[in-house]
Amino acid sequence: MKFFRLNYFQKIILGFAALILLGAILLMLPISSNDGVYTPFLNALFTSTSASCVTGLIVYDTATHWSFFGQAVILFLIQIGGLGVVVVVTSVILFFGKKIGYSQRNTLANSISVNSQGGIMKMLVFLLKWTGIIELFFALILATQFIPEFGLRRGLWYSVFHSVSAFCNAGFDLMGVKEPFSSLTEYVGNPVVNISIMSLILLGGLGFMTWQDIAKNKWNFHRFRLQSKIILSTTVFIILLPALFYFFIEFPGLPIKSRVFASLFTAVTPRTAGFNTVDFSKFSDSGIFLQTLLMLVGAAPGSTGGGMKVTTMTVLLLTSIAIFRNNSRTEAFGRTISREVIRNATTIAFMYISLCILSGMFISLHDKLPLLATSFEAASAIATVGLTLGITPNLSPISHMVLIFLMYTGRVGGLCLIYAVFPNANQNKGRLVEENVIVG
Repeated sequence: MKFFRLNYFQKIILGFAALILLGAILLMLPISSNDGVYTPFLNALFTSTSASCVTGLIVYDTATHWSFFGQAVILFLIQIGGLGVVVVVTSVILFFGKKIGYSQRNTLANSISVNSQGGIMKMLVFLLKWTGIIELFFALILATQFIPEFGLRRGLWYSVFHSVSAFCNAGFDLMGVKEPFSSLTEYVGNPVVNISIMSLILLGGLGFMTWQDIAKNKWNFHRFRLQSKIILSTTVFIILLPALFYFFIEFPGLPIKSRVFASLFTAVTPRTAGFNTVDFSKFSDSGIFLQTLLMLVGAAPGSTGGGMKVTTMTVLLLTSIAIFRNNSRTEAFGRTISREVIRNATTIAFMYISLCILSGMFISLHDKLPLLATSFEAASAIATVGLTLGITPNLSPISHMVLIFLMYTGRVGGLCLIYAVFPNANQNKGRLVEENVIVG
């Protein structure tokens, strides 16, 4: 029956939905909480969605509310959500010696934003291998800080948890044992923790195709794919400039070393990581607004991060520059960007910005909160970042449901959701007569 013939995009969004539901059921169980009581379904669903969609927004402090079992479930959801449900399922199938058919290869290619099936299985092996190496390497480095502080057993667990959470751009932390909802504020001047977490965030947010380019061509930049060139150059740009702003505007009272680390970390974490070493509620309105914009941009396509993607922002910026220069083509690094890519970028940007604004307005009106604060939380959800001004735990159930929808939409991706809901939209039966409309 046609009803049961799901396309690749429908399989991806249903896979995430199934993962979220499974996680919510497990987190509801008494064994998942420190108090040994059932967790309300909506709160369990919110936490499961946040972990599966690698967001990091929470209604409970992860360290104090959840037991070891609950934390392990959250880490499991983060790892699968970061790599992608399809990647994990395909890996399990291969592990048991089963062959991957044409349909599964197509679904896998779409789930990690690869244009073709060529070399997709090699890409999968490469992805899994380096994910394990990177997470283990930085877990060992973090262990040098956490074991002396928390002891061997807890220190190792904290190291693994934060390494996976940072690489998957999830933003869940276990530092609530010091102060609930404190994230990494105790480590604002710690170079090992700062550099390790920032490195993990950036590595996870660059995208698997960019990894492949670096592994193949080393640092021979001109041989990279156009996508990798755009990702790397834009990432440097949107880290350094905001870092300078935060250094001079937001942290004048910090010692110089802590000030440098705080500025860099604050500029890096909007790549959809969700960790913070400073209290964002103490930022100026300009700082909060800038952080909201950076969160919406997000990470790279085919990465563990969310957002409308750095490539989307760059394509729109380059298109605007081309129009200002009266150039009919959008160009970058000696290549022309196709009109279809520009159309997709425009659609994605409009979708993310609209959902952020409308959701922020709704939560503001419903919960009687400042629009700047609710827009910040909405941007954090739709871009799967997890940064907060501290209002999420106190929001109403309806507002929590809005954030759940935003997190889910942000993780599966705007285009993926569109193609899943409207699978036959491109099958035009005819062409209407063209007529010009004056704009601008």
